[in-house]
Amino acid sequence: MRSQKVNFTNSEGTQLAARLEWPVNQHPHSFAIFAHCFTCGKSLSVVRQISMALNLSGVAVLRFDFTGLGESEGEFADTNFSSNVEDLIAAANYLEQEFQSPALLVGHSLGGAAVLCAAAQLPAVKAVATIAAPFDPAHVQHLLESVEEEIDREGLAKVNIGGRSFTVKKQFLEDIREQNLVDKIKHLKKALLIMHSPQDKTVSIDNASRIYHAAMHPKSYVSLDGADHLLSDKKDAAYVGDMIGSWVKRYLDLPDKEDLRSDKAVAVRLGEEGYTTEIMVRHHSLQADEPESVGGNDFGPSPYELVAAGLGACTAMTLQMYARRKKWPLEEVVVHLEHYKDYRSDQENLEDPKSKIDHFSRTIEIEGDLDETQRQRLLEIANKCPVHRTMEGEIEVVTDLRMDKSLETGKPEN
Repeated sequence: MRSQKVNFTNSEGTQLAARLEWPVNQHPHSFAIFAHCFTCGKSLSVVRQISMALNLSGVAVLRFDFTGLGESEGEFADTNFSSNVEDLIAAANYLEQEFQSPALLVGHSLGGAAVLCAAAQLPAVKAVATIAAPFDPAHVQHLLESVEEEIDREGLAKVNIGGRSFTVKKQFLEDIREQNLVDKIKHLKKALLIMHSPQDKTVSIDNASRIYHAAMHPKSYVSLDGADHLLSDKKDAAYVGDMIGSWVKRYLDLPDKEDLRSDKAVAVRLGEEGYTTEIMVRHHSLQADEPESVGGNDFGPSPYELVAAGLGACTAMTLQMYARRKKWPLEEVVVHLEHYKDYRSDQENLEDPKSKIDHFSRTIEIEGDLDETQRQRLLEIANKCPVHRTMEGEIEVVTDLRMDKSLETGKPEN
């Protein structure tokens, strides 16, 4: 189970739709809430990309639609910035009641301003990350410039944002005009990460500077150089998720690493798009993928590249172990590998596809004051590394089909 569909109610009794994204081993060490941008939704590509990156860091992410947006109930016209903050509080209460209080809040654009406001009301939150957030919620008024006079005069107006039509009432304008984040940022008392692109044409970079200078330590800033406001390039979104995942570990009470294991040492899960795959090896996490040339996102090494990497790592470790036991001055080992398929013989059975076998080309560089006899002995030892012997030996893969994707966690499968 990667994504669990859930619902919860806000303070007005309105049902909000959400997705709870789980790490591949189903055992998160912390929970986070993602607040999306103005008039966006939980299914925006950047939200899903960042959630997946946080999952790789062992964080479960609740991404939800604010009232009146996406699959959530209610009327957008009746919402405002203050109601968005209340929705965030409701999301945190839901996690506390059903799973665990959120330790991290992540907000994009106006959602970033919302998490800065909500954090003060959530004592369990230890860290807050903002992405392209405005210093002043009233910043979104520029999106309403064409109808602002009509709203003030008539009490409401329809506005087109991102190709969609929304009704905005006067109370929305009045609410954002009354907001002041300075004191909330200054007294945040949470670790703060501010991420912003210098090229952001929607929310200018000076907003990040004002947030940073208003905040007390610990605070950090990461430039998203070259990214647009919506992080429409998947690699930008993945980078943001990776940075947040690495940064927040400093501020979370992480359990013993052994507690993060699944029921097997390695767990692998295919992502929602393309071939991007999440891998958890004990408490270590990484991604596998395919090159863009074959339809992948190139977010990680391919499966065969991972096999080659395993052979290379085992080769280097084995040589170091042997040299240490012999007290030889081996200073460094570098192993270069490549996988390809070729014929057993250049002229044998060229028409038979079964005549091709897997080849791993391995070149070893060793440094140290070693004589030729020692170097040749190390070459012999390289061919005896455990992974090499496994690959050349008889291998049996036993596979069974597990119908219960919840891995016996008791969480419902969706």
